[in-house]
Parts: sequence; structure tokens; C-alpha cells
Amino acid sequence: MHEVFLYDAVRTPRGKARPDGGLATFTPPALVAHLVDALRERAGESIGDPGALLLGCVTQTGSQGGHIALAAKLAAGLPHTCAAHTINNYCASSLSAIGHAVARVAAGQERSVLAGGVEMMSLVPFLDDRAEFYTAQELPPSKRFVPPVLAADRLAHSERIGRAELDTCALTSQQRATSTDRDPLLQASRIAAGALTGEECIRPDTTAESLATIPAAFGGLQDQYSEALEGSKFDPLHTIAHAPPVCDGAGLAILGVEGVAPAPRARIVAYAESGGDPAASLTAGIAAMDKALAHADMSLGDMDRIEFMEAFAVTIAKFLRDRSPDPGRVNVGGGHLAKGHPMGATGAILTSTLLDALDGCNGRYGLVVATGAMGIGSAMIVERLAAQRRN
Repeated sequence: MHEVFLYDAVRTPRGKARPDGGLATFTPPALVAHLVDALRERAGESIGDPGALLLGCVTQTGSQGGHIALAAKLAAGLPHTCAAHTINNYCASSLSAIGHAVARVAAGQERSVLAGGVEMMSLVPFLDDRAEFYTAQELPPSKRFVPPVLAADRLAHSERIGRAELDTCALTSQQRATSTDRDPLLQASRIAAGALTGEECIRPDTTAESLATIPAAFGGLQDQYSEALEGSKFDPLHTIAHAPPVCDGAGLAILGVEGVAPAPRARIVAYAESGGDPAASLTAGIAAMDKALAHADMSLGDMDRIEFMEAFAVTIAKFLRDRSPDPGRVNVGGGHLAKGHPMGATGAILTSTLLDALDGCNGRYGLVVATGAMGIGSAMIVERLAAQRRN
């Protein structure tokens, strides 16, 4: 097996998912091509002949249909010999794409692979693919699709996580995102796209007082999905401030064996995925994290920085409560609650953010965790290489 190195990872800012949003004039393939160009500029021609482009995307229809990875490969002018694979693993899609890239390189199938994801929710709204699974009645109720935001309310109820904890997580995310949005170290791998140079979804005027006045927003879904919930009832808690804004964005990484390019930024220490009980939706990311830490024979205390996907406030609240990581090492630049969640791009964006966060603290080990609806999770540990550490 070959060691796998993470040579670089870049991301776009996240734009609001509306017709006048900061990225809405791009097509999804063009947004990925923009990041390929950025990697070329940063790493030179060393990325010129990747063996594959693996691209995560959740809602694969319309502008994102027809094999988005192939369309992006063509838009980016990648070699004809470069294979293209489109991956849908819900909100873990792009971290799964990176994980598949790790496996291909480790097995000796490719010397280098481009992997990441894209989601443009201004063009393709959530559930716009109208999959039969979303409304399937033949499945047992406990296995039927439940929208993530409803799953978040159910999880908060079962975990006894209250409104105060949710508000605290949302406020921390907004404050950190506001204070670091122009930090040259933490945003070193964020690539401006068009006129958009910073995160568009941040609400810098958020306060504890303003959060406390926002009503719960998703209680009506309980009636709509009552059969899937098997008749259970619970107080709705999540507000729009506890849900990541829908948005546009993309992230892309280049991985390979030693010698593909000078000075890789990190080494892949461990990667893991886990399924989970659909009725305990949004918890499989933690299970994947545990697998990755076990593979690496490491603990959360070994991690200098952690990028934990804020898939609604309940997930980060549960992680901080149950695992007691140093909160000063988790999502130091804010998270999805402030900056938004372009579903299929999230894991790759967080990977890029993690590398910048490690550079910013001269750290060594970092962890990224992504979670999705219906029992989907992935996690990866990286080691920032000594040659890249600032003196």
C-alpha cells in the first residue's frame, strides 16, 4: 500500500442560494473548473495529469445532472484519460469522494486524483431530483426518509439538548465566522469566485438576545412525516438560526503518492465511513470519527484542529457535550451554521478549511467530520507535514 499525500485543497466562498447570490452566475461545472485553475496556479503543472476526478453532488438533476463530474472534467480541460466519477452520499458526498481518492492512490491504481464536490442550490434546490425514496410508503416507518431538519429536532428531543445549547452553538459559529472571514491565514485556500471574495451567508449582527427571539421553524413537518416518526411527538426547537443556510459552493483537493508535486501540505493518516440507524439520523459522523481515531490509534486530544460539520446545531452541541474536546480547537473559523451548507461540497470545503486552520496554529494533526441524513457519516485524520509548518 502506498502512503497518500494531500498536496493542496481549495474552496470557494459560499454564496447565498438565490438568483442574485454571489455565485449564481456560475454553472456547477464552471465553478469546479475555476478551482481546477486555482490548483494549477498554486501547484503548477504537477496536477496536469490526474488519473481521475471524483466529485460529490447530492441533487443530481438539471444543472447538476447528466454526470456532473464528467461535465466538470470537460469544462476544466482535464486530459481525456482522466476518469470521472460522480458520487452521491448525501452531505458526506465530497468527503467520500476524497476517501475514494485515498483508496485509489493507496492501492496503486492512480498516482494522483482530484476529488471534491459542488452544490449550487440557487440553481438546483434540495430534493429537486424528486426521488421516489423521499416518499416511499412501502418501507417500514423507521426506515422511511425523514428530512434532516426534522431529524435534528427529533435528535435534540432524544438527547435532551435544549434551546439554550442550540443558541450557544449558533452564536459561537457566527461570532467566529465574522471575526475570521478576512483572516489571511485561515482563508489562505479560499479562492475568490467572480466578485465574491468572502462568505456571503454570515450574519455579523447576531447576538444572544436576537437568537432568543427567533421562533422554532420546522414543527409542521411532524404532521407531514407522522408515519415515519411512528406517531412520536416532540417540541420543535430548531430555528432558522440553528440550521445552516442553503447556499452555493465547491471544494477540490489533489491527492497523490509521494513525488507527484513538491511539498505536499499533509499526509492522510486515516479515513473511515460509517452507516447508522436511520432513526438516529445525523449521528453517523461521530461513528465514522470513532472508526478513524481507532484506525490511527489516536484520540481527540491528539487533534490540534477539528472541523466538525455543523449539520444543525444539535450535532455540534452533542459532540461538544458528549466528547468534551477542547472547544478552542473546534471550528475555529466558524462553521456551517454561519457560513452555509452546499451539500455535496461540504466535506471538501471542510478539508480545505482544516488545512488552513492547521497552518494558522502551526499544528500537526487535524480531523474533519461530515454527517448526513438517514445514517451517513465520514471522517478523516491528516498530519500536516513538518516541511509546511511555519517557523
